[in-house]
Amino acid sequence: MSKSPIDRLLSPVHRFIHQEFTGGIVLFISVIIALVWVNSPLADSYHHVWETELSVGLGEDVFKYPLHVWINDGLMALFFFVIGLELKREFMAGELSTLKKASLPMAAALGGMLVPALIYSAINFNQTSMSGWGVPMATDIAFALGLLSLAGRHIPASVKVFLSALAVADDLGAVLIIAFFYTAHISFIYLILAAVLLAVLVTLNLLGVRSTLIYLILGIMVWTCFLFSGVHATIAGVLVAFTIPARTKIDEGEYIAQVRGHANKFEKAIPLHGPLMTADQHHIVEEIKSLSLDAQTPLQKIEYGLHPWVAFVIMPVFALANSGMHIGSDFFTALINPVSLGVVAGLVIGKFIGVFSFTWLMVRIGLSRLPVHTTWKHILGVSLLAGVGFTMSLFIAGLAFKDARHVENARYGILLASVISGCAGIAYLRALPAKQASKG
Repeated sequence: MSKSPIDRLLSPVHRFIHQEFTGGIVLFISVIIALVWVNSPLADSYHHVWETELSVGLGEDVFKYPLHVWINDGLMALFFFVIGLELKREFMAGELSTLKKASLPMAAALGGMLVPALIYSAINFNQTSMSGWGVPMATDIAFALGLLSLAGRHIPASVKVFLSALAVADDLGAVLIIAFFYTAHISFIYLILAAVLLAVLVTLNLLGVRSTLIYLILGIMVWTCFLFSGVHATIAGVLVAFTIPARTKIDEGEYIAQVRGHANKFEKAIPLHGPLMTADQHHIVEEIKSLSLDAQTPLQKIEYGLHPWVAFVIMPVFALANSGMHIGSDFFTALINPVSLGVVAGLVIGKFIGVFSFTWLMVRIGLSRLPVHTTWKHILGVSLLAGVGFTMSLFIAGLAFKDARHVENARYGILLASVISGCAGIAYLRALPAKQASKG
């Protein structure tokens, strides 16, 4: 049965959500492994593994960092690169492509960043831990979508699309926060070099260059410049992503016509007796492959190629390296500190209030409308799930604090807040009656 235009339009979103759901499960397993590892007799080996130093030489320059730094600054640059690709796609043809579409999820994301930051700042006012105000501002898209999928099949697809758009907008906010507020000393020479390389990438895009190898080589060079500049190197991933071409070489009509013509030629070609093709048939197949490449955008090709690696390798490895924390009988006692309390209150209470109130305000004043088949009860559930800030919150915590004790306290808060928000969101959404939950 052929798909309807709506199904064809939403199929990339469904594939994305499915990958995020399964990726969320792998991420959850990684967290459990890290927690079990750290709280076992092999706890010392956990820390030794991530402190193992790896070096890469480039002429006289040698990069020598512990393994966890390579993961947080290197592998996570790919994570941010994919976020950049998703952002560009959403801005061009997705849920953020028009002001009408983007206004609601972006307002919800803004509320979900401002209110948690204010709550954390109030609890940590005038203390050395004040710098962690960015920790409770992030939503983990993989965990949130994975948990939403566990809430039941009666949840409309529009709710999942809304949460995806909200989380992508939230990621954009997190990237800007890292760039402007969590940057070390700046070397303008390397920043200028990075700007020149980015200008070259933009020029190649405008000239119609589509070779992924060229963008890869120049992208690594941009990342290296950011690494030496003092601005966090993961920002390079987002900036390079925005230079990737997002146009096809041939349009849909031309592609269909040419493929149909080649298919007719292939059908009329006299076949060989046996499994092999004739030279003409092989040439026709190669032409179709070349046409298919021309009909793809490099942006989507790279995004679809990298997304499984990010979802099933990079994020789980990051979680394994960063979520190991000792949980003993004094776990809840260890939470009685401004950092942990600020993170828990920011994620659990602040996210809920911020996402729901800003969504309600946008609809109330007539600037936007709820997505089709979405009710205010769904928005309540999504607002609860937005408090799951695991991956990005852990990442920002590593940038926000110099004191290792503050980082550890932030991790405790992130873990507890994510458990509370995730369980509350699933329990609430599963309790919604199927008929009522699907009612527009």
